[in-house]
Amino acid sequence: MAKFLIEVEHDAETVACARVVKIFLESGSHFLSNAEWGCMDNDHRAWMIVEVDDKHEALAIVPPGMRSRTRVTGLNRFKLDKIDAILKQHGATA
Repeated sequence: MAKFLIEVEHDAETVACARVVKIFLESGSHFLSNAEWGCMDNDHRAWMIVEVDDKHEALAIVPPGMRSRTRVTGLNRFKLDKIDAILKQHGATA
């Protein structure tokens, strides 16, 4: 499975923000009910890291009405040998 960062933006108004949080918490979805929030720091987004098969499956975790304000980013980790090989392939050095 692949790993994805799901970022859901929402309106900053207190009532709108509270409604989104309530939808997430009441959803019953493990992913949604354990989202991380930036609201208390005036960054009105929620983040989740999920392991699913593809971006479409990651987006499907988000309630339909919020998908248009959602960004899904595939995550990866690098190892030094892989980076060295890429640099070598392109004639670059560290």
